[in-house]
Amino acid sequence: MSRGRGARRAMSPPSRESPMKTRRRVVQLAFLLLTIAGVFLLRGNAERWCPFGGVEAIYTYIKEGNMLCSLGVSNFYILAGLIVLTVILRRAFCGYVCPIGALSEWLRGGAKRCGIKAVNVPRGLDRILSLLKYPLLALILYMTWRTAELWFRGFDPCYALLSRHGEDITFWAYVVAGAIVIASLFLVVPFCRWLCPLAAVLHLFSRFGFTRIKRDGETCIDCAKCSKACPMAIPVAELKEVGAARCTSCLECIAACPAVRGRRALVWGPPRRLGGAWSQPVLIAVLLLCLTAAVVASYAWPMPSFVQARGTEPAEVSAVELRIEELTCRGRGTLLWYFLDRDDMYAIDGYVKIEAWPGPGAARASISFDPGLAGEMAIREAITEPYYDAIADIWRTSPFMIEGYDPLGLLGEE
Repeated sequence: MSRGRGARRAMSPPSRESPMKTRRRVVQLAFLLLTIAGVFLLRGNAERWCPFGGVEAIYTYIKEGNMLCSLGVSNFYILAGLIVLTVILRRAFCGYVCPIGALSEWLRGGAKRCGIKAVNVPRGLDRILSLLKYPLLALILYMTWRTAELWFRGFDPCYALLSRHGEDITFWAYVVAGAIVIASLFLVVPFCRWLCPLAAVLHLFSRFGFTRIKRDGETCIDCAKCSKACPMAIPVAELKEVGAARCTSCLECIAACPAVRGRRALVWGPPRRLGGAWSQPVLIAVLLLCLTAAVVASYAWPMPSFVQARGTEPAEVSAVELRIEELTCRGRGTLLWYFLDRDDMYAIDGYVKIEAWPGPGAARASISFDPGLAGEMAIREAITEPYYDAIADIWRTSPFMIEGYDPLGLLGEE
């Protein structure tokens, strides 16, 4: 007891805004601005870089070799990078990158400055509410696999806040986003703690996370400020090491910990038996390395996001690489296959397989075929020539144009 009283006299109060908290706010803001610039200025598709998209698409890709519309194999690379990141840093993605988490934190911070008190959620109720994300994840995956569409998009608060608000945004997405905004004025990151389906996926990997918060019982003065500062309601003051899967490595607990004779009772780093403290810049560097590596890998090794084949692959196979206009999504990939698998005068005999990377502009497609039964010209004609639908008794005009190919032979004319 005497040690605690002496420590209290010797401690120095933490600053109003610690360097750790400032660095994390800067990283959060940087990722948010990067996302906004990519979506609104560069007109990019944010869904193709969403790690949860990889979770939603994995079943369809394994079963059919195709991605859900609006997604790409980049979702898998980002998901893989995030899993590696989580194994090392626990749920640091949630604490430093996620836009919903950042906005929710800032809203609660602003409300606190305006004198709005936080609603105290009892620990038992908090634990029960934290289980809601698992049945929600199961429902999302079931409905996605059943409908072969991004079912959660209609309710996704992140998509509602960070998209160009087209026809695919539903009223319910705005309702969910609005509910999170209002709840965040009174609760600390409620969506991240209780409902986020990506958090449910990351939970398993975060449980075995390498780094953790460590508490020195000799230095600790039992003020419990660390527990009060934790946005995920982890009882840090009661633990020797924080091994909770819901830890986001935000280091708010360390920032709140009073220094006693220049030393805090809390540090962050590898397990106690493997070493001492690591600095927050190490955390940020590892986070950036994992996410950057995932982005680079998605461009360096681009897997096709649409695959379809007919027949048995022969001993000898030829392939033609094409750049095709209007091959924009999975639906258009299916239509392209419809033209390749036609049964009229432009039918392709024998084996044929398409591997495509749908997207804006002239999308890449690699089409393999049996050179003994078909040729490159037959492939081009099948893609661009009208198709007679005998069942509907109509001609279907192809919407596709192949870069550098002119079926009418007019490219060389003045």
